[in-house]
Amino acid sequence: MRIHAIQTGTVKIKTAQVEGRGHGFIDVFLDPNWTDWVPTFAWAIEHPDGVIVVDSGQGTHLLEHSRELNPFVRWEVGFQIEREQEIGPQLRALGIGPRDVKKVVLTHLHMDHDGGLAHFPNTEIMVPAGELAQARGWLGRVRGYLPHRWPTWFDPTPVDLPAEQFGSFKRSQRLTKAGDIVAVATPGHTANHMSVVVQDGDTAIFLAGDTSYNQALMLSGTVDGVSAGAGVAKATLAAIKAFAQSRPTIYLPTHDPESGLRLVNRQLVVSAS
Repeated sequence: MRIHAIQTGTVKIKTAQVEGRGHGFIDVFLDPNWTDWVPTFAWAIEHPDGVIVVDSGQGTHLLEHSRELNPFVRWEVGFQIEREQEIGPQLRALGIGPRDVKKVVLTHLHMDHDGGLAHFPNTEIMVPAGELAQARGWLGRVRGYLPHRWPTWFDPTPVDLPAEQFGSFKRSQRLTKAGDIVAVATPGHTANHMSVVVQDGDTAIFLAGDTSYNQALMLSGTVDGVSAGAGVAKATLAAIKAFAQSRPTIYLPTHDPESGLRLVNRQLVVSAS
């Protein structure tokens, strides 16, 4: 089994989004300070059952976000991406064709995670059921999603994670026959966010989506500024930290500049106490 970190361009956001200050989106809009440009990773897992892609990254259509009606999408985020940085061309460069990808698993439906959907018209796409309900239609646009940018053929498989304990997580679902790739419920950044855990020998590789913007924030239990609920998000961060204490774990959030290197170097969470 092999995992590829695929950087689909970069993004910048307000610092108040990275570390919440207690007033949610109000703080983000009032914050004059931007982060540096940070990566947007997607992940490709080469597995005997077939390739599983976790998140589809950014697409070049996001460069038109200034035309969107939602004020957050329009003014509070910036993107950089070239066509060849989209996930489809990068997978082809790795020798992975469209028919090789058996599943695309989306941690949530924010625009920098579903932006590469157009490259997977014949692949099963799995999305948290509650997330799909939140993102659809005009209400979805109001909430900051871009459902009008989804491909016309987009008909995902809704995932309602059952109450099956996996480590410190109360809800989970196996994604492979061997049970070595598991989706776990990690609500917080969005109410129905999920992450994917790859068990590679004795090491768990935690594809974390936006549970936090970097590893240090997870370890400190710092909730982001756009979380659907601070208490729920804190509980999720505590569950991730407990998981990393229970077994060797590589923690890989989507926008952490160190995620790619941690994967290559197999760098474990070592400050989980």
